[in-house]
Amino acid sequence: MGLKERREREREERKRQILAAARSLLFEEGLQATSVNKIARRAELGVGTIYFYFAGKEEIFAALQEEGIEVLQAMILRDLEGAKGPEERLRSIARTYVDFSREKGDYFDIINYFLSSPGVMFNEDLKERIDQRGNRVVSLLVSTVEAGIASGDFRKVDARKFAMMFWATLHGLMLFRKLKTTMLRGEDYHALVGYAVDHLVGSIRGESNTG
Repeated sequence: MGLKERREREREERKRQILAAARSLLFEEGLQATSVNKIARRAELGVGTIYFYFAGKEEIFAALQEEGIEVLQAMILRDLEGAKGPEERLRSIARTYVDFSREKGDYFDIINYFLSSPGVMFNEDLKERIDQRGNRVVSLLVSTVEAGIASGDFRKVDARKFAMMFWATLHGLMLFRKLKTTMLRGEDYHALVGYAVDHLVGSIRGESNTG
């Protein structure tokens, strides 16, 4: 390995170290109570080192959210490789999001944290970066619905609105899993998710794909 490659690996490792420290502090103390100083102490790095990689804590948490979205997108693309037809692709995306929430729980929680915390403020550049990442995932749903409409597998709907409804339903169901000892006591969680996906897919299934 050359010097350039070694230094690049060291930089990436240092960034992962910073993000891991920020991730743990976010869930322990919340965004407002988390400072760059605390992140530096948790990461066992100097404050100057943190600022060498990130402009401030907002950029650190934006990077965490982007990282989570990238992981989710990679999982979806991987699983879509074996999916045939628009309906199977929709079901594949749903299954992958369930897997993501279970296997990559930290990332799921980070995405949910910012979705459910309207008081968290990013500057416009950071918002734009995050939105662009998120839209890449949503666009996979939109293009799947559009392909289904074009092939006659799905009836004509507003593809983006349906994609947002589909995603919101899945996300809400992922949060419901935490209620397995209360509201969902006695319920089969995976059967509930399957029931919801069946009804969502059934709601746009075209005449050529019924029966």
